[in-house]
Amino acid sequence: MIFDGPYSPPDGALQLLNPGPAELVFNRRGSSVWKVKTEVGPYAVKVGYPSRTHAWTALAPAREAAVLRQLTHERIFSGEWKHGTWGAQPWRRGDSLYDRWALCRDGEAEPNLGEALSCAVALSALHGMGWVHGDVQPAHFLLGESGSAFLIDLALSSGGRIPRAYDFPYRGCLVHYEAPEVSASVLGSGMATPTQESDVYALGAALFISATGWRHVAYPDDAPRDVQRQAIVAGPHRPVDVPGALGSLIPHMLSRTPADRPTSAEVCEMLSAAL
Repeated sequence: MIFDGPYSPPDGALQLLNPGPAELVFNRRGSSVWKVKTEVGPYAVKVGYPSRTHAWTALAPAREAAVLRQLTHERIFSGEWKHGTWGAQPWRRGDSLYDRWALCRDGEAEPNLGEALSCAVALSALHGMGWVHGDVQPAHFLLGESGSAFLIDLALSSGGRIPRAYDFPYRGCLVHYEAPEVSASVLGSGMATPTQESDVYALGAALFISATGWRHVAYPDDAPRDVQRQAIVAGPHRPVDVPGALGSLIPHMLSRTPADRPTSAEVCEMLSAAL
């Protein structure tokens, strides 16, 4: 059966949150996300259901909630409904890295090293707790007015205990940000194991596309996923024509050999030194 959504927050979520007005934020790839007002502030309610291509999207909200409960003391809620699971977490305010650097892509500004550092700090903090994000991309770094970054969407993260009922194999992420070893494994077996090294690669790709508007590896927009992944594995990188310290750091982060990449903590050190 094919589900298209959007789906409203289920009764279980409504009973726990007792929310006021709800606003649909987006509905895509098996997830309807709502911003709801509650007595303790705004919450993001994610309603998961099987997408046209993936059944695991139905489990993703509850899996993310299980991750968040191990990383934060905030009030995190989750439950099941007839088409999948749902999860609720405090709403994060901010602009995505890609949106924040729009002027860079227009040639009207240079990438803000402080904001790049904030993204690296957020990723390094997760790594410091022994976790891997698994889905690093520009949309998952939210930059607040102060320039600090918050790393969101942890449904594919690994590093702790995940209830078996909500777990599923890692089958890669948004291909534009997959490391070569991840793409190669998905092509070979349909699954992969994300690592902190592949997260650093993804951060490099995220910084590059946010600053330039270009994917770091060229392939047609409408190419099948296996063709895109093969380009990640074998295709040459575009020249990194980003000015300043990022121009020398990003190629290091995009090294094809995981051991040759800096750690997220080292990325923080390099950016801090350049400020």
